Amino acid sequence: MSLDAFRAEAREFIDTHCPQSMRNKVVHFEEAFEMYDNDDARLWLKHMASRGWTAPMWPKEYGGGGLSFEENRVLQEEMAALKALPPSVGMGLAMIGPTLLEFGTEEQKQRHLPKIVSGEVRWCQGYSEPGAGSDLAGLQTKAVLEGDHFVLNGQKIWTTGANHAHWMFALVRTDSGAPKHDGISFVLLEMDQPGVTVKPIQLISGSSPFCETFFDNATARRDDLVGELNKGWTVGKRLLQYERSASSVRTKKKGKPVNPYAKIAKEYYGEDNGRVADTAVREKITKQTMLEKSLQLTIQRVADESKSGKAPGATTSIFKLVGSTIAKEASSLKSELRGFSGIGWDGNGFSEDEAEATRSWLRDRAVTIYGGTNEVQMNIISKRVLGLPD
Repeated sequence: MSLDAFRAEAREFIDTHCPQSMRNKVVHFEEAFEMYDNDDARLWLKHMASRGWTAPMWPKEYGGGGLSFEENRVLQEEMAALKALPPSVGMGLAMIGPTLLEFGTEEQKQRHLPKIVSGEVRWCQGYSEPGAGSDLAGLQTKAVLEGDHFVLNGQKIWTTGANHAHWMFALVRTDSGAPKHDGISFVLLEMDQPGVTVKPIQLISGSSPFCETFFDNATARRDDLVGELNKGWTVGKRLLQYERSASSVRTKKKGKPVNPYAKIAKEYYGEDNGRVADTAVREKITKQTMLEKSLQLTIQRVADESKSGKAPGATTSIFKLVGSTIAKEASSLKSELRGFSGIGWDGNGFSEDEAEATRSWLRDRAVTIYGGTNEVQMNIISKRVLGLPD
């Protein structure tokens, strides 16, 4: 099938099956579960999963769409053109799925990947601990191999979506006598079992996407060890590269783009011949827009250079560093453009958009921390990309 024919087919399928309630919205991970917990979202997922288009480039034998790089780009362009939300989001698609495709056994792939594609199973991440955040290799959650399963004891923190997840992928210490980067294993475990306790953490933005997770003799199957015993650090690092690669994806939309900052500024500062009236404000908007466009073009260039399907490397830390910083500055600018109206929380004096802008500003203060702090990313870039000495 030619790309033009595939484009026409994709456009018709999306327009026919995507409910209006699943269009013209933006998904943030803090609200993702609530946004997808309704009949329209489940119907949209069912239709797209039937084509494997929840994971378009995964092999068909694991439930994916089997699309080429070019076909997937066309699909994403048509999704953007129709302003359709992704049929599914989460760590299954962005993180553990690609990791299993690279490191998993055939049995693990057959058992886990189709359920990610269908949305039947949601995943969470068990990496950070109270004493091992930026120094992740200092983790202390122990896993002792007993027969055909591991017994886990310890605590994880900042486990996003753990209160909604069916499974967790986790880094655990299986050899306490080894150097801290060794003796770590990568395991998968079910959340609905005795010995796993989840407690949501309330954030300043008003939501609770993060959780504490406690293990008290919880178990993980021996055949759900991913990679080699005591060699989980390699698997864990690669998963983070997939995460950073996925979080940097931007899809080019058709038609004349609308600058969100200019739209806000015109409302609060007025217009002068179609432009934002205030010169200083125009300059701030221009700088932010140029940064975002530069990142978008760089991501697109790297994507074009990696059509071979090569796994992401340490350069994804550049995208994480720059992307998270830009995202934080974007939320800050949107609040700043609203003046005093950009610091409202609730009440009759503030519109819904103004209150949401404040919540977004508070929420996005954390983007340079979670998923690997900016300081950690700069350390990775200096060592792995620039080759500087320790």
